[in-house]
Amino acid sequence: MKLIKFTNLLVVGLVLAAAVAGCRKRPTPLTMLPGARAGNPADAGPAKGIEDASQVKPEDLVGGIKSNEPGSHEGWKEDASMLQADTVHFDYDSSVIRAAEKPKVVAVADYLKNNASSAVRVEGHCDERGTEEYNRALGERRALALREELARLGISPSRVDTISYGKDRPVDTGRSEAAHRKNRRGEFIVLTPP
Repeated sequence: MKLIKFTNLLVVGLVLAAAVAGCRKRPTPLTMLPGARAGNPADAGPAKGIEDASQVKPEDLVGGIKSNEPGSHEGWKEDASMLQADTVHFDYDSSVIRAAEKPKVVAVADYLKNNASSAVRVEGHCDERGTEEYNRALGERRALALREELARLGISPSRVDTISYGKDRPVDTGRSEAAHRKNRRGEFIVLTPP
């Protein structure tokens, strides 16, 4: 009988520990392009999607490695309103940039080409459906898809940070499809040196 009580207590303790460990609410760190690894010498060359190596400038490299390490633009001034009209919206459970949304990414690329000292942080967001972990991963895929599209348009990936907030920062707290549609997005935050 004591063994059964001890076993039940142990099971309850493990369940509580798992619940506490799974409840973290902080954003995932900045991410690299898929396939890139910090310290990998291959990262010093142009990123996948950049057709012309001349687009990667020496100032984009730090010690032979892309300078887009987490926090590489830490301390830079942020402006969330500058590119707010260029927020890209996604379909349900998708990180594919729709054709109708691509002109917004082109506008962001044009802004960055005309403002060489600026960088951008791409924030991936999701609607409330799905688990915390799933939405973090989906938000990251959305941010990375936008980063890759910017790279394809000639923007050095070292000028683009990414972060996923999953479902933590909704713009509409409603539960309708219209609210969900607004929350499935990628936002661009302009970063300028201090």
